[in-house]
Amino acid sequence: MSQQRMFLTVALTTALFLLLSADAVAHCDTMNGPVVKSARLALDNKDIRYALIWVRTADEAEIRSAFERALSVRVLGAEAKALADRYFFETLVRVHRAGEGAPFTGLKDTDMPPEPGIAAAERSLEVNSVKDLTNELTSALQQKIDGVFQQVQKARTFQPADVEAGRRYVARYVNFIHYIERLHEAIASTDNEHHPPNEEHIH
Repeated sequence: MSQQRMFLTVALTTALFLLLSADAVAHCDTMNGPVVKSARLALDNKDIRYALIWVRTADEAEIRSAFERALSVRVLGAEAKALADRYFFETLVRVHRAGEGAPFTGLKDTDMPPEPGIAAAERSLEVNSVKDLTNELTSALQQKIDGVFQQVQKARTFQPADVEAGRRYVARYVNFIHYIERLHEAIASTDNEHHPPNEEHIH
């Protein structure tokens, strides 16, 4: 991979983390998201550790309490099981999002598709390869930069007496400069990485 291509790949990847940081977390509040999947495993296997990986150590007590309540209610019948499961799902997702500083507005439907960036990232994990992902991201960023750049180039040919045309140029110039600035900041910074709430794993 050439240096330019590598830059484009890294730039778009980090930019996506910046631009989708708030929305991407929302994938965790869907019924088919990874948090609820882990919650199902925890309940079905009666093993809280599947769920604890999604919360901070400081929040374990609340999750353990909710887990025990859910287990005690699940045995009372099909309707009770559904209600208990929903209660535990919502508790785990709410606490997980609170640990990330994100709001919780309820669980979303199972058929809600994830954001395109999230879906692409998950596909790469499923196939154990980032080749297609990096090619897709590199191509997308190249097109984006080219498009914004061409807008600036077209607008810069205005006549000095045409103030409105000059303002259009300035607007596109500022947009281009700040877009590239954000990409460089994303590459240089690690503060926007999403870190797991703790280092515990199921064993």
